[in-house]
Amino acid sequence: MTRHLPPLNTLRSFEAAARLASFSKAAEELFVTHGAVSRAIRQLEDFLGLKLFHRRARQVLLTPAGAVYAARVRDALDRLAGATQALTRDDAKGTLSVSSLPSFAAKWLVPRLFRFRREYPDIDVRLETTERLTDFDADGIDIVIRFGRGNYPGLTTDLLLREELFPACSPQLLEGPRALREPSDLRHHTLIHDDFPIDWAGWLRMAGVEGVDTHRGPVYLSSVLAMQAAVQGEGVVLARSALAADDLATGRLVKPFELSLPSDAAYYVVCPPRALERRRVKAFRDWLLAEVQGSDPHLGLNTHWHDAAPAMAASSTTSAASAAASTAATTCSATLIPACRSRAT
Repeated sequence: MTRHLPPLNTLRSFEAAARLASFSKAAEELFVTHGAVSRAIRQLEDFLGLKLFHRRARQVLLTPAGAVYAARVRDALDRLAGATQALTRDDAKGTLSVSSLPSFAAKWLVPRLFRFRREYPDIDVRLETTERLTDFDADGIDIVIRFGRGNYPGLTTDLLLREELFPACSPQLLEGPRALREPSDLRHHTLIHDDFPIDWAGWLRMAGVEGVDTHRGPVYLSSVLAMQAAVQGEGVVLARSALAADDLATGRLVKPFELSLPSDAAYYVVCPPRALERRRVKAFRDWLLAEVQGSDPHLGLNTHWHDAAPAMAASSTTSAASAAASTAATTCSATLIPACRSRAT
């Protein structure tokens, strides 16, 4: 689109003269002569075909049209200056706005952020936790972490962590007369539930276990709260690999069985393509991916249900778990809705 615009120097001269109500003061501010400002404004008036100033002896006054035009030119120059400053400033420093799912922020991201601050002390992370859609421009967000299938059209997407689900509990449940030794022992323990689409019924079906009432037990509308209840020994939770990693590493939770149910959804790092041109955004994205490379093995990123099959074969679980696993994963995947889609505007 071709824009019909006057020369920029005429607009700068006009804005300064209008703001200062003086050609001479405008000339001083712009480091040019009085004559240069006068000629620039005359050129602008010729371009527009109307008068912008009433010229009096030792005084200039804006015409009504000049006053309206001055306000609009000032706003346009301010926005142009702001855009230029944003592009040319040192973008390796300052505030980085990050959006994450609340559970992921609490259990994975926040416990690791100190390492990012140590590596990039000049970048201050502003963390927003939400499950709603993100409008990058309107919300002022630079980069997001979302859980889904990676289908974010028009955005740059990097796979961060895959997710698997498995029973987890306090170490104390591995002791006593009803210790958890094989999946069928779950019928003697309280099952803790959360709001994740893949539930206990899917895991038990995959494991070939029957006779466990999956409708009983406390329900928490937060994976974080459900895992905390398990840490306190209230029962067994169907843990999510990424969220349970630190609790497993420290021994607050244990994984009594090897069998894990893979989810077809995963955690992704998402941002507008041009955002990665800003050094602090790229630094954070690269740091996240590097953190995953050094992740705790409890995350099970490369472990699928069939990797645990030998261990399961040694238990009382039937070898039909293999076929059940595929069915369970497919059934649960069909009901899984990505937690959030991000859109660029």
